[in-house]
Parts: sequence; structure tokens; C-alpha cells
Amino acid sequence: MTAAQQAGSLDPATEARVRASFGRQTMLATLGAEMVEVDAGRVVLEMPSDPRFTQQFGYTHAGAVTTLVDTACGYAALTRMAVDREVLTVDFTTNFLAPAAGGRFRATATVLRAGRTIVVTRGEVHALSDGAEPRLVAAMQATMMAVAPPPATPDVPAS
Repeated sequence: MTAAQQAGSLDPATEARVRASFGRQTMLATLGAEMVEVDAGRVVLEMPSDPRFTQQFGYTHAGAVTTLVDTACGYAALTRMAVDREVLTVDFTTNFLAPAAGGRFRATATVLRAGRTIVVTRGEVHALSDGAEPRLVAAMQATMMAVAPPPATPDVPAS
């Protein structure tokens, strides 16, 4: 890790790699998620509330919230990995602290400790509503693994 990465700034090539990878995330595109900040060891994603992703009480489903914060944690970890590595989630624990109600959701993820192979991260999801303070709705701790990228994108069977 360079001194610049330790200080929190990210080199442009790593930022471009992270953003390009995020751009290939079709699940996150379906959720309407955007990458709003990328720095060394820190990523912020946002997604709008969408009635297609609610549960029976009208709150945004835990699966959508978890997907957003898991992805933020993964990309925060990727900013600390070698250029020839990709990231996969090994494990995560999510605590839901309040119903996921709001106009938008912001997931902020940071690296707690980065090793050569394993990176431990923490993420928080805040509900954002016009005129209201952000409200913490979920917290995650996740373990990520640095892996060699697959030789080619796997074929996806036609539906």
C-alpha cells in the first residue's frame, strides 16, 4: 500500500477499476444504485426507494438493503487490494436497527483491516428523506477475500 492510500487518497487507475467493476453490476443497476464516492478504504453507494423492492409492510426489503451495503463493503475492500485481484464476500453479519423507510438509502463502507488475502470491513446504511436527518437503519461487518479474477465471464444460460 502506498503512502497516498494510507492517507486516504486513491490513485486514479484504482478508482477507474473500481468504478468500471461497479458498472458491470447488473443487480445494482436493477436496484438503481449509484457509486457516489470512492476513496482508499472507503466507498459510498446510494439507491432510491422503489416500491418494487418493498416487503409486506411497505419498507424496503432487507435483501435490497443488504445487497447495497455488501457491495459497498466489497468495493471498499477492493480499493485496498492488489491490482491483479478481485473481491468476493466470505461472510457478513447485518443488524437492522430501524425499518428501511426513506426516499433514498446511503451505504457507507470502510476497511477496518486489510491483509493480503482477507479484508475486514464495516458498513452502515442510512435512510435519507427530504428535510430529515439521515437515520441509521442497518449496520454490517463483512469479511472479503482477494481472489484471482476468473479467466472469462461465465456463460449465463438463457431463460
